[in-house]
Amino acid sequence: MKHALILILLAVSCYGCKQESVATQVTISGRHLQVNDEAYTIKGICYHPVPQGSEHRDFKTLSQDLVLMQEAGINTIRTYAPIDDEAVLDEIATAGLKVIIGFGYDQKGFFDVYSGSFIDYVNTYKHHPAILMWELGNEYNYHPEWFNGDVKNWYKAMNAAADLIHKNDSNHPVATAHGELPDDIALSLSPNIDVWGMNVYRWDNPEEIFRQWTAISDKPMYISEAGGDSYMTMESDGFQQGENQHAQAQANAMILDKIIENLDLCAGVTMFSFTDGWWKAGHPDQQDIGGWAPNSSGVPYDGSPNEEYWGIVDINRNKKETFTVIKAKYNQIK
Repeated sequence: MKHALILILLAVSCYGCKQESVATQVTISGRHLQVNDEAYTIKGICYHPVPQGSEHRDFKTLSQDLVLMQEAGINTIRTYAPIDDEAVLDEIATAGLKVIIGFGYDQKGFFDVYSGSFIDYVNTYKHHPAILMWELGNEYNYHPEWFNGDVKNWYKAMNAAADLIHKNDSNHPVATAHGELPDDIALSLSPNIDVWGMNVYRWDNPEEIFRQWTAISDKPMYISEAGGDSYMTMESDGFQQGENQHAQAQANAMILDKIIENLDLCAGVTMFSFTDGWWKAGHPDQQDIGGWAPNSSGVPYDGSPNEEYWGIVDINRNKKETFTVIKAKYNQIK
């Protein structure tokens, strides 16, 4: 009886070890993603929760935020920096969502590409069920000044980083978030990138980029940023100047309609963004008008990216008009 009990305990112990060692497998099928051999369309949101009065990300509202995301039909969170907190990732996974983990180039050694410490993060969390993809950089093609005046230096570093990830993790693709459509130089210097994210601001109609992409690559792509803000710098297109949630809602509805129509060519979208960011354009304790972003003239409907007004909820998690739009459109995607 004693020996039988020991064998049972050993079996249970080994079973637990086996479960912990099995990662979610994310693979590429044509232009799309699969999670554990099931088709997966990204119905996502960009997420960088900075509370009022702060300039730093904070996950104190995570539980509340996840409830709202679930209601909106969101299945994917895109981050701009790694989440080095297993409890946060556990809660995201328990809620049924996945995360695209973004790595920066030079983040003072915080799991960045420059120091090489990003691979430590990959090896620490590659078995976590919340992980969907690893993503290198965000719109770095707009900033050659960060790479000795030559963006090719970034593409080479990015490609080497992707290769290192592949050698350490065979269960998750490597993406990048490129500003607009990548050119021939970007593609030729970055063959190790599996999925090309693209931040696309073409007023309220991104449709042409899908055809442009299929003409130059057979790899998957997804829209890593798109959308509109809820402040009109000037009256335009029938929308009044000032805070205007209707303008944001209409822009996002039009954008998502075009993405949904082209899901045969696209792996999905992470709309920008979950909450208003009061830290971006002025005083973190108040919502300021203004802000600037590269290549932002395509922001609907005034060509002006008011950086603190992009949320689908406000800083206090009140739903904006566009929340209902996101919910309706994402629920169309099966």
